[in-house]
Amino acid sequence: MNKKILFTLIVFIGLLGSVSAQKIDISLLEDMKPRSIGPAGASGRITAFDVELNNPDIIYAGTAAGGLWLSENGGSTWDVLFDDGKSASIGSIAINQNNPNEIWVGTGEGNPRNSMNNGAGIYKTIDKGRTWEFLGLERTNGIHRIILNPNDPKIAVVAATGTPWGENPERGIYKTTDGGKTWTKTLYIDVKTGAADLVVDPSNPNKLIAAMWEHRRWPWFFNSGGAGSGIFVSLDGGDTWNRRTAEDGLPKGDLGRIGLAFAPSDPNRVYAYVESKSNAIFRSDDGGFNWQQVSKDGDRNIGGRPFYYADIYVDPINENRIYSIHSTVTVSEDGGKTWGSFVSGGKVHTDHHAWWIHPEDPSFILDGHDGGLTYTRDRGKNWHFVTSLPLTQFYHVRVDNDIPYNIYGGAQDNGSWRGPSQSWFRGGIRNFYWQRLSTGDGFDMAPDPRDNRYGWSMGQGGNLNYYDRVTGLMNKVRPVHPEGVALRFNWNAALEVDKIDKSVAYYGSQFLHKTNDRGASWEIISPDLTTNDPAKQDYKSGGLTYDNTAAENHTTISAIGPSPKQAGVIWVGTDDGNVQVTQDGGKTWNNVVSNMKGLPANAWITQVQPSEYDAAEAFVVIDNHRMHDWTPYVYHTKNFGRTWTRLVDDTDMRGATLSFVQDPIEPKLMFTGTEFGLWVSVDAGTTWSQWTNGYGSIPTQDMVIHPREHDLVIATFGRSFWVLDDIRPLRAMATMGMKNLMDKQVQAFDAPDAYKAFIGESFGYRANLVGDAIFEGDNRSPNAMISFYFKGKDDKTERVKVEILDDKGVVIKTINQNAKNGLNRFEWRLDSDGANPSAGRFSRGPDVFPGKYTIRVSYKNEKSEAKVNVFPDPRIEVNTQDMIAKRVFMEKYNELQSKVSSMTTDLRNAKAAVEKVNARVREEQKTVADPVVKRGQEMIKAIDELYYQISSKPAPQGSYSDRTVLSAKLSLVRGAMQSVQLPITKNDETAMKLIEAAIPPMEAKVKALLGNDFAAYKNYVNGLGLKLISDK
Repeated sequence: MNKKILFTLIVFIGLLGSVSAQKIDISLLEDMKPRSIGPAGASGRITAFDVELNNPDIIYAGTAAGGLWLSENGGSTWDVLFDDGKSASIGSIAINQNNPNEIWVGTGEGNPRNSMNNGAGIYKTIDKGRTWEFLGLERTNGIHRIILNPNDPKIAVVAATGTPWGENPERGIYKTTDGGKTWTKTLYIDVKTGAADLVVDPSNPNKLIAAMWEHRRWPWFFNSGGAGSGIFVSLDGGDTWNRRTAEDGLPKGDLGRIGLAFAPSDPNRVYAYVESKSNAIFRSDDGGFNWQQVSKDGDRNIGGRPFYYADIYVDPINENRIYSIHSTVTVSEDGGKTWGSFVSGGKVHTDHHAWWIHPEDPSFILDGHDGGLTYTRDRGKNWHFVTSLPLTQFYHVRVDNDIPYNIYGGAQDNGSWRGPSQSWFRGGIRNFYWQRLSTGDGFDMAPDPRDNRYGWSMGQGGNLNYYDRVTGLMNKVRPVHPEGVALRFNWNAALEVDKIDKSVAYYGSQFLHKTNDRGASWEIISPDLTTNDPAKQDYKSGGLTYDNTAAENHTTISAIGPSPKQAGVIWVGTDDGNVQVTQDGGKTWNNVVSNMKGLPANAWITQVQPSEYDAAEAFVVIDNHRMHDWTPYVYHTKNFGRTWTRLVDDTDMRGATLSFVQDPIEPKLMFTGTEFGLWVSVDAGTTWSQWTNGYGSIPTQDMVIHPREHDLVIATFGRSFWVLDDIRPLRAMATMGMKNLMDKQVQAFDAPDAYKAFIGESFGYRANLVGDAIFEGDNRSPNAMISFYFKGKDDKTERVKVEILDDKGVVIKTINQNAKNGLNRFEWRLDSDGANPSAGRFSRGPDVFPGKYTIRVSYKNEKSEAKVNVFPDPRIEVNTQDMIAKRVFMEKYNELQSKVSSMTTDLRNAKAAVEKVNARVREEQKTVADPVVKRGQEMIKAIDELYYQISSKPAPQGSYSDRTVLSAKLSLVRGAMQSVQLPITKNDETAMKLIEAAIPPMEAKVKALLGNDFAAYKNYVNGLGLKLISDK
C-alpha cells in the first residue's frame, strides 16, 4: 500500500512538472525580431581580413565578437554573413583564390587580453557565405591563422592559439588533406603553448613558418613567455617541423609572442617580431633558417605590448619596408633597423590587430583596430573610416524614461555613449544621434534618475566621472580612502544607483562606497568584502613584458545590487567569489556564497540582480571562464542567501553566463545572456530556448527591461545595442502557459503606447538622399505596433480581421491582415477608415485622436481583444478645447470627403456602364452599333466634363494638377488633418468654407446629369431592346 502511494505521488509530481514546463518554440515568433540600433560610429575590434585578389572590392572582415562581414563594393556597404555560427568571434579568414566562393573561417580571436572572446571551431562555405559547414576543432578555442594550399584547396594548415585561461591540449598546428573532414595535429609543444602565427612562403606552398607561444592568463595575472615559445619551419606542407634556436641567431632564454612575415618580393627575406628579455625585430635572408637582430634593443617604436599585438607585414614590392601594427602603426624603410610613425592616433583609432596590403598596389591598405575599419588608397596620406559597422563592445546598458527613451553604455576602448531607442526624425537611428559622454575604455554608466542631463560614467580601473551631457563638464569623483588605504578597483568596477533613494549611488573597490552628493564625498559602508588574498594583488603582470593597465586588478567588488523593495538591503558580488548581503544599510554583512552548492571556489560574480518582488530574493550570475570553466551558472535565493537554487547549467545553454534579467511584471519570464547568445524561459527557468530570430551567437553582456515600454534592451560585446520591442507577448505566454496559448485560434496582446508624433527632418543630410554607406539603425515607428497569436497552418497564411474600436465601442478602422501560424506583428498607422473605402484615393480617413482604443482580432467565429493607448506628441503642448474643435472640424471634413467620394464613384460607375454598352454593341449588335456608340460617346464626354471639375484631368504626358477642381479645394482642408494636435487656424476655416460652398452646386450638377441625361441614355439603350443597363 505504501509503495502504491509513493508511486502515485511520483507520477503526480512528474505530471505537475510536465504541465509547468513551458518551453518556447522560437520558430513561432519569427515576427518578433530584435532591432540592431547601433551605434556604428564607435564600431569595434576588427581581427582579420581577406580580399578577393581578382576583385579587391570584395572584402571580408572578421571581428572580435561581431561575426564575419562582407563588402562587395570596396567598403561602402557591408553585410553580416555568420550569425548562424556557434561563435561570433572571428580569428582568421582564408579565401580560396582559385574559387573565391569558398571561404574558410576560424573562430576565436587571437588577441588574448582580459576581454577577449572565445571561438567554437572552424567553418567553411562554398557559396560565398550563404551556408556554412562546421569542420570541427571546436575545443581549440581560438584559430588565429588559416593557410590554404593554392594548388589543392583540400589541403589547409591552421594555427590554434588555444585559450589563455587554462591548460589546453588542443593547442598547436593542425593539417587537413580532405577539405576539413579530418585533422591531424602536426606541431604540438605542450598544454601551455599555442600557435601565435603561421605564414607561408609565397613561392612555395609547402614551406611554412610557425610561431609557437607559451602564455597563460589568470583573473589576477598574465604571463607571456616560456620554454615552449619559438620559431618552427616546415618544408613538407606542415607535416613535420624543425625548430630554430639561439644557434640560428634567435635570442637566448625564454621567448614570448612572435610575429612573422615573408617578403612577397623576395621570399628569402623573412622578418620576426620576437618578444624576449629585450624585444626586437629579427631578419632572415635565407628563408627563415638563420636570423639576425636588426632593430635596437628595446626600441619602443616596434611596439610595446606584444602579447596583444605582434603582427608585422612586408610591403609586397619592397622587401625593406615593414609595418608593425600595435597601439599605433610604425614603419621601417631600411629592413627593420629603424622605425618611425605611419599611423598615429590623430586620425585613426589606436590598437591595431588586422592589416592587409594589396599585392600589386601597396598604396591600398586595410587597417583593423579597436575602433573598427579604416582604409587608405594613397598609402596613408588620407584615411577613410567605415562608419557602417555596428561592432561596439558594450559592457553595460542603462535606460532613461524620456519619450522616446535613451540607451546608455560604456564600450571597450571606445568611451561611454548615449543614444535614442527610436528616432522621430527621417532616416532612422544614425550615428550622429549618439553622444559620446566620456573617453577611454567605457564601462558602467548611469543617468541621474532625478535629471538625466547629468549622470555617472566610468573608465578602467575605477576612474569615475559625474558628467553634464549638455555642457560636457566632467567631474572626477573616484573615491579616496580617508586614511590613505590603497583602494583596489576592478578593470570593470561596480556602480549602482539606489532604487529607492534616487540621490544615493554606490561604488565598489574592495569596500562599498556610498554618496548622496553626486560623488563630492563618499562614505565607506562595509569592511573589505573580498577574500583580500595578497597572492592575487601583484600588479607586475605580463611575463617578459610588463603590462599593468588595471586589467588584472583583482580581489575587488564586481557587482552591486540595492533592493528595489526594501531600503538598506544591498547585495554585493566580488571577482574572487564572494556574495555578500546586508539588511541594515551596511552595518552588518553576511557572506552567503558557501550556501551556493556546486559553485566553484573563487568564481567571478558578474551580476547580482535583486528581485522586483521580494527583498529576500535575488539572482546571481557567475562567469567562471577566466578559470577555464565555460559552464553557465545562475543561482536564485528567496531567503537572503540561506539557500540557493541553481537555475541554469550546460544542459540549458552554451557558454559562460554574462547577464540575467527577470521580468518585473511576470516572474516566470526570464532572460539569460551568455557568450554565445540569448536564452529565454517562460516557466521560471525550468526550460530555456535560445533566441535565434534575427539574433546570432553574440556575447549578450547586459540586459534591462524598460519599465514603460516593456522592451528588452541588450548590450552586446561586439554588435552594439539591440532592442527586442514589447515583450508582453512573451509575458502572456508565461502567464497563460504555452499550451493554453497554442490551443487558442487567435489571441491579441496589449500594444505599446503609440504617439501622434511629428517626424522631423534629419540632421546634417537630406533625409534618405544619402546613398547607401550611411548607417541607419533599425528604427521603430511611433505608431501602434499590434501583436497577436494565430493558430494557423505551418505552410500558408490566412486572412484575419483586425478592428480598432474607439472608447465608445465604434469600429473606426478595419484591417484585413495576412496571418501565419504563430506570433504576427504589424503596424497600425493611427488612421481611421475613409468615408468610402472602395473609392480609391479617398479611402484613408483622418488620423485618430489621442485616447484609449480596443484591438479586436477575429477569425471566423473566434475573437480576442486587447488595448492600445494613443498619446499626443509629448514634445508639444496640447490645448483640450483646441482638440475638441479639431475633432468637430475633422468630422465635418469626413462628411465632405464622403460626399466628394460618392460623386466621383457615381460618375465612374456611369462611365463604365456606357463603355460596356459601346463595347458589346460593337461585338453583338453591329447593325445598330454606330448610333448607339455615338450617343454613348456624347454621354461619356458629358460625364468627363463634370468629373474633371471634381478631379484633376490627367495630362497627356508630364505632370499636371488643376488647382481649380473640387478635390484640390478639398486637399486644402486635408492639409489641416496632418496632425490632430494642431489647432484650427483662420486659414483652415477659410478653406473649409470654400469647400462647403462648392460642394452643393456640384452635387446638383451630378444629380442633374445622372437623373436627366444619363437616365435618358439608359432609356434610349433599353428602348432598342438591348437591355444592357440595369435600373440599379
